Amino acid sequence: MERFTEELVARTKRFSDEVDTLTFTFPGYVYNPLSYAWEMHAAYLCRFVHERVHVFFLGMNPGPFGMAQTGIPFGEVGAVRDWMQLSHPIGKPLQEHPARPVRGLAIGRSEVSGKRLWSLMARRFGSPERFFATHAVMNYCPLVFIDEGKTGKNVIPEKLPKQERAALEACCDRYLDDVVALVRPSHLVGIGRYAERKLHGTVDRLGMPTTVTSIIHPSPGNPQANAGWDEAVIAHLEERRIW
Repeated sequence: MERFTEELVARTKRFSDEVDTLTFTFPGYVYNPLSYAWEMHAAYLCRFVHERVHVFFLGMNPGPFGMAQTGIPFGEVGAVRDWMQLSHPIGKPLQEHPARPVRGLAIGRSEVSGKRLWSLMARRFGSPERFFATHAVMNYCPLVFIDEGKTGKNVIPEKLPKQERAALEACCDRYLDDVVALVRPSHLVGIGRYAERKLHGTVDRLGMPTTVTSIIHPSPGNPQANAGWDEAVIAHLEERRIW
């Protein structure tokens, strides 16, 4: 394993341990896929995250049917299993919401955000090796927050109590700074405005000249993403001369 990958894997494992020490009064369930799906995530880092890439994409946090199941950012099962061809053991969080069990690649549901993202990359670049040679995709926060209601709704980190959110974001900021400093990308692209703000913070703290922009988040909960998402993303990145 080359030095870059060793440092990235070690820093990510430390990040997972750090977020596990945080305390939340959130009335629900907290999943950390970097812990129970570590083998899968480590394999993703080793195979698909490289230094000096052209574009570094950043998402917000795992979706319940994506990274929560597979340990891969925007980890829609079909993309992980069939396109990336990753398959490693996935465990369980300490406590599961009855409506949101972790079943790994056997979940039987597709995450729309991940399907949109990876389908675009597969169509444009063909193989994952070609895409990841010049691109990286990571998440800002590794934790999944699921409310205690019967259906187990996904809760974004921004909804946490202020003090707890600040402690989590401080931990995530340190990790993001370290990863961007390791990867040294030419362009930083937030998948959604929240991720873009976090990337601006990293650039300011590191004093990097790297350009920062964002694309529309592919979530079906975002009305802008439900018609022509692919075309809008391509047009924006081409306009910014990133693609």
